[in-house]
This record gives sequence, C-alpha cells and structure tokens, in this order.
Amino acid sequence: QLQFVESGGGLVQPGGSLRLSCAASGFTLDDYAIGWFRQAPGKEREGVSCINYSGTTTDYVDAVKGRFTISRDNAANTVYLQMNGLKPEDTAVYYCAKGRRYFCYGYVLTSYDYWGQGTQVTVSS
Repeated sequence: QLQFVESGGGLVQPGGSLRLSCAASGFTLDDYAIGWFRQAPGKEREGVSCINYSGTTTDYVDAVKGRFTISRDNAANTVYLQMNGLKPEDTAVYYCAKGRRYFCYGYVLTSYDYWGQGTQVTVSS
C-alpha cells in the first residue's frame, strides 16, 4: 500500500524555521518527482516546491524562493522541506505528493497521484 507520512509541522514565530519530512512507504521514491503543496483556510491548494527523481533539479514558487529548500534522501525514502524566514502568510496545511513522472512539470494537481495527510504549519507571534 502506497503511503506518505508528513511530519515536522508546528507553531513558530515569524522569522523562525521548520523542517518538514515526507516519508514514503509501499514504493520507492527514486522513480518519481515529489512536490510540496500547501492549503490555507478558505484557499485553494497551491504548489510550493518540486524536486525531480534524482534531486538534481528543484523548483520553487516565487513566494518561497530564497527561504525554502527542498531535498531528498532516496536511501531513506524521504523528502524534506526546510523552511526558513517563515512569514504569517506561510500558515497552511502542507502536503507532499508523488508526481507521475521523473521530472517536475509544474503544480497542476492532477500531475500528482498520491498525497500525504498533511501537516499543519502555523506562523504567528
């Protein structure tokens, strides 16, 4: 059974940092691109970052460039999202998702076929 488990969310003050983890089971991550998405209350789910199957190519949306870093450890079957300089507008439930292909092709939701349950990130003083 394919499964993602996200962890690492929590409450942090503006300017703080969190590291999210996305651990996969039931399949090997290294054949697929993996994306991170987020959904704030009352808003649509949006893409945040993506990493290709080998970790050699990454992509970030403008809102998080220079603050977030995506990485992967295929041996551990885990993808990470290091979030620095957090802002209140980063508050959302964060999801990881398995892409259908090796490479990142943007953030259209249907380009991803398995999703984790999400982890809450709250940035507030």
